[in-house]
Amino acid sequence: MSAVKLESETMADGVSQLQKQLVDYTASLFDEAFLDEQFNQLQQLQDENNPDFVVEVVSLFFKDSERLVDELTKALDQQTVDFKLVDKNVHQLKGSSSSIGVQRVQRACIAFRDCSEEQNDEGCLKSLQHVKHEYSLVKNKLETLFKLQRQLLAAGGPLPR
Repeated sequence: MSAVKLESETMADGVSQLQKQLVDYTASLFDEAFLDEQFNQLQQLQDENNPDFVVEVVSLFFKDSERLVDELTKALDQQTVDFKLVDKNVHQLKGSSSSIGVQRVQRACIAFRDCSEEQNDEGCLKSLQHVKHEYSLVKNKLETLFKLQRQLLAAGGPLPR
């Protein structure tokens, strides 16, 4: 067997292994309810003309979410909480998380809104911590997903559909 053929087979095995790893990891994100069908629909909008579409949309979500979480933190630190402002920001975060399929953040926002509507200071503070936690988890999970995708592409493999 020639060295070129052996190297080619080794690369194909590596690509195949990366593809399986990516498929399994993606499935786990759905199984653990980090993502929902909306994320699949977002991925369907990506094509060869816009190969970074999902990464760009998710990056905007990260930036916007961090701004909203900061605003929520500041609003809840006030002596007198402006629950209309809290509700507006939570509603916006819930909507953006829903639009990209980040299910656990969306669910945490629903509970947060309930506390805000009840003007429950303590409940809002607990909900904010829960939202921060879920956001941090999903951010790390999506960053890992995108890293696996980059590794697969760098190895010469196509992304699974």
